[in-house]
Amino acid sequence: MTVRVAARLARYVRGAYPPVPSAMVALTWAYGIGGLFAAVDPDGPGRRPGGGTAVAAASVLVDLLLMRALDDVRDLEYDRRFHPGRPLPAGVVRTGDLAVLYRTGAVVLLLLNAAWPWRAGILLCQLGYAAGAAGVHRRWGRPSADRLFTSLLVGLPAPVLLHLYLYAGYLDETGQRADRYGLVAVVVAVLAAGHPELAGKITREPRAGERTYVSTLGVHGSVTLALAVPVLSVCLLVRFSQAPAGWTSAAVLPLVLPALGAWRFRRGGPRWPRAEPPLYLLLSFAGYAVLGLTR
Repeated sequence: MTVRVAARLARYVRGAYPPVPSAMVALTWAYGIGGLFAAVDPDGPGRRPGGGTAVAAASVLVDLLLMRALDDVRDLEYDRRFHPGRPLPAGVVRTGDLAVLYRTGAVVLLLLNAAWPWRAGILLCQLGYAAGAAGVHRRWGRPSADRLFTSLLVGLPAPVLLHLYLYAGYLDETGQRADRYGLVAVVVAVLAAGHPELAGKITREPRAGERTYVSTLGVHGSVTLALAVPVLSVCLLVRFSQAPAGWTSAAVLPLVLPALGAWRFRRGGPRWPRAEPPLYLLLSFAGYAVLGLTR
């Protein structure tokens, strides 16, 4: 990597993936999902995160950066029209630079997880799948990024594999064996993450060519779905949580944020409030971390 490429990538990271908030998200994600596995595991011992969880948090930080880079490359033409200030369409960085970033980040992830070969293998599968899907889209335009639900399904294996990587870490730390409760936790997390994806694209009056679920479901349908997925996530968590009842009940509290976002939007806002969806996810993951510590 040349000095110029490194400088452009540093500017890209500052603009597209600010280090401090991104590190907070990665920490909350790794510790929260690990706590979620403990919270729903009826046979799980008391869990106290260790060095493996710290490595997982660093891995999530790098992994999410690589997924961000792939998304930016895939959406370049769209962003030139609707988000020209983002680093890639603004010319701060080149697509070739992001390819270098992806290869370098993949090596970093494998080195970080070299002590746990099967964890590294899960990450390798995720990186390969995500790069393959992005390559197919860039080469043949399939699936069309305008078909949001199809794109969502095609992209779903990437976050699922990331959660399975974290599950592998939980199993290593606790000495447990994989069971159906791990799958329950993954579904809880995926549903929770569905709210930012859906709510972040809700607008009352889409611009021509804008990608939004409103184009398919209408405003009312999009709002209903954006509220349904976090409710389903919480219901599933409450049903399977092995944590004390009082702490489990507290897991419902982050639902206040989607409700508040819907209330503000229905009062006439042109778009769903931008800060609410990521804050909801952050608080949900923090709640999972607490639940795991109460076992």
